[in-house]
Amino acid sequence: MLTFLEETLLTLRSKHEKISDCIFILPSKRAGGFLKHYLQKQTTKTAFAPIVISIEEFIEELSNLKIIPPDELLIKSYKAYLQTTGISEKENFEEYASWANALLNDFSEMDRYLVGPEAFFNYLSSIKTLEKWGVKDEQTPLIKNYLEFWSHLHEFYIQLNNLLGQEQLGYQGMVYRKAAEDMEHYLVHRGNKKHIFIGFNALNVAEQQIMQDLLETGHTEVYWDIDAHFYEDNEHGASMFIKSYIESWKYYQRSSTIEAPNNYAKAKNITIVTAQNNISQAKYLGNLIADYSKEKLDSTVIVLADEALLIPVLNSLPPNVVQANVTMGLSLDSFPSTTFFVSLLKLHLKPSGNFYYKTVVALLNHPLSQNLFNRPESIVYKISEQNIIHISLQKLIKLGGSHNKEIVEILFGDWENKGQQAIKNCRRLLQKLKSNAAGKTIERVVWQKLLEVFGRMLVLSTTYSFLDEVSTIYSLFSQLTPITSLDFEGDAYNGLQIMGVLETRGLDFENVIMLSVNEGTLPAGKSGASFITYDLKKQFGLPLYTEKDAVYTYHFYRLLHRTKNATLVYNSFSQGLTSGEKSRFLLQLEIEKPPEHILNFEIVASPVSILKKTPKQIKKNDDIMNRLKEIAGKSFSPSSLTNYVRNPIDFYYQKILGINQAEEVEETVAYNTLGNIVHNALETLYKPFEGDLLQIEKLIGLKAQIAAVVTVQFQKNFKEGSFAKGKNLIIFEVAKRYVSNLIDLDINEIEAGHTIKILHIEVSLETEIQMPEINFPVFLGGKVDRIDLYNDRLRIIDYKTGRVQQGEVELVDWNIITEDYKYSKAFQVLAYALMTREELSFDHMEAGIISFKNLHSGFLKFAKRDKPRGGTKETAITEEILSEFTLQLKKLILEICDPNIPFTEKIV
Repeated sequence: MLTFLEETLLTLRSKHEKISDCIFILPSKRAGGFLKHYLQKQTTKTAFAPIVISIEEFIEELSNLKIIPPDELLIKSYKAYLQTTGISEKENFEEYASWANALLNDFSEMDRYLVGPEAFFNYLSSIKTLEKWGVKDEQTPLIKNYLEFWSHLHEFYIQLNNLLGQEQLGYQGMVYRKAAEDMEHYLVHRGNKKHIFIGFNALNVAEQQIMQDLLETGHTEVYWDIDAHFYEDNEHGASMFIKSYIESWKYYQRSSTIEAPNNYAKAKNITIVTAQNNISQAKYLGNLIADYSKEKLDSTVIVLADEALLIPVLNSLPPNVVQANVTMGLSLDSFPSTTFFVSLLKLHLKPSGNFYYKTVVALLNHPLSQNLFNRPESIVYKISEQNIIHISLQKLIKLGGSHNKEIVEILFGDWENKGQQAIKNCRRLLQKLKSNAAGKTIERVVWQKLLEVFGRMLVLSTTYSFLDEVSTIYSLFSQLTPITSLDFEGDAYNGLQIMGVLETRGLDFENVIMLSVNEGTLPAGKSGASFITYDLKKQFGLPLYTEKDAVYTYHFYRLLHRTKNATLVYNSFSQGLTSGEKSRFLLQLEIEKPPEHILNFEIVASPVSILKKTPKQIKKNDDIMNRLKEIAGKSFSPSSLTNYVRNPIDFYYQKILGINQAEEVEETVAYNTLGNIVHNALETLYKPFEGDLLQIEKLIGLKAQIAAVVTVQFQKNFKEGSFAKGKNLIIFEVAKRYVSNLIDLDINEIEAGHTIKILHIEVSLETEIQMPEINFPVFLGGKVDRIDLYNDRLRIIDYKTGRVQQGEVELVDWNIITEDYKYSKAFQVLAYALMTREELSFDHMEAGIISFKNLHSGFLKFAKRDKPRGGTKETAITEEILSEFTLQLKKLILEICDPNIPFTEKIV
């Protein structure tokens, strides 16, 4: 395949004996590199190479200005903004940075199209004034400042141009305007040189004027990369710009029209692929090129319409790709190391004595902390264990220990809201990271790049006084990292090429694979922040979105001019702003394809299989049996047994392996914490009454102690968490109300003529379960919340801070108590009754629950019904009841301890 650049060189060689004196101007440096490569391949004898430059380099030479980097432009433009006297109300740098880039882009576009600044800004100011025409009342200071800004935008523009011009710098549009204005001077000195423009399409007005001026000298040639198929089609957008130049430029009105080759209509194999998501696109690509030979890979390009796919694509490259050249860089903000420093700077935006635990934990859990701290996870554990919601520097130093003291002070010390201090601390951390981590990893390259960024910021903060706070450094860092990239090393002319759409200008490949050929990506559609309205663009001849669509049309079809095989993949999945719609270009290919084109369609679908979830099973080996023997010897608790009923696998994890849920900081008091607080508060208040009859006077006296007792329990159980405001204060009041309501319940019972004698409060009980089937002793043990005598009837009471209904403590069928977790509360109170019988013997015994959320129902007694509905129910805990329960209990324990019955997961 002969590429466009090779064809152009052959044409030039046939027309000119000596091309070393020519100046070649191309759309990009990459296209210029390929031109030199092809020139070297075609050269058979030693000769001087011609000058080959990109259009931007040529414009810089014409204007004698250097295009300023984006970060420096942002800083210098703010300086010009501060010097604009007409704008009385100035915003700080952070606020300015949020909208400045859009305005600077508008300045650049206006200059590239040589729009008269004064008329343009007057028109724009008038539009903004008309927007506020409907304000009937007197204009507020906000509206006055708003209109003042737009009316003095021209002054800001002049101030910026003067400031940059003094340093021989300029933003892109400014450089283009200056180049167009200085063409006369350039023509005098170098107008007789041969200028060759190759591969251009959409030109701004400045470029058009420069090229036309050079064409008028008679020493300039322009080689358009257009195919006859599109050039001869009056409706197709791919030739819109070039046809307009041929029709309007004086040079072409005098000379013959251009000769366009007819390559597009030749035989091509085009495959349109539907993928379900971005990862599917990358995986499909990997499978597609896995069988490519080295020669085929050398003539293949992967074009990423969405450059965010770069990392998935690189990770999906198969082993046969030993050489790949990535032309686009990877932005610095896509690396975890950058997010660490973003989080760190954000932490110090609002300096205070204490830090919120989530921001601290996020930094400590970041992978970078493993290279900075000695066991950062231990600090995280201590924060959770002590339930610290707001944490001070001194507390962090104490938690981290002496070996982490220096790093803790750098990260969480007082930066005094000074920008330079923030930069120096970040640089210190990066130096430590580099010294602590060995090996040549990509992270080390990232750290070096971040050091350079912070070094540049340090220079800027020294020069410009407004970069004096952490907030401005944070804003600047957030602006710099997305536009700073890590460049990949590779052979630009051999191996697989991976490019963005714009980087393909002037280049041709035999095999083209393009990903994300979606509407909204290719073309991009109406996108890009701008203060220039549609009618203003139309009035002054600035490019509209329709013209920008035509640019994408040209790039898409230009890639297909000379290719033989094209694979075009789009993502069909709709999510958020992504529509999942195929690009209009794919629809055009289907409708307008030449007869010689073979069009294929594929759908990439992930294999769908319905997997039947099989329950986990853990067989009981000797270690598990020894652990069960140990647990049985210490005693099974009623809650652990009901946990087994709920799901045997949970019992295995918690009791056999000892794996419990990780402790987390409680910002809001959890249900289990509230339960502990209420239980402990009631124990403190009622413990002195053990062995005594409850008396109304004493119970009323307890009410004065509730607040103090509950406060103590909050401090013990909620640890360093605050309950002085918000939800926790409400929960604190709820806890007090629960305790007070129980006391009121007892008072009401006594006032109704009942007697209550407290026998035990929070008493630990234990009983041995005789089980000859098991060759080791088995005990049942637990703590009963309250045992009392109610009118000489023994009551075993379990407190529940949640809502419990009577039906949950009633049984019809005994077998269900060890099969359905719904009856776990009935199981627990019967277990307490069984243990109590060994300690106390009474003719009449009842067991049940007092539910604080259902307190109006009073004491919810366990009951055995003979029918599900109606019939009779027995509330007394008799020997028969306990015997039946003991049978079910033994059956359950026997199942747990049977070595032949595995722990089997219950799937709900």
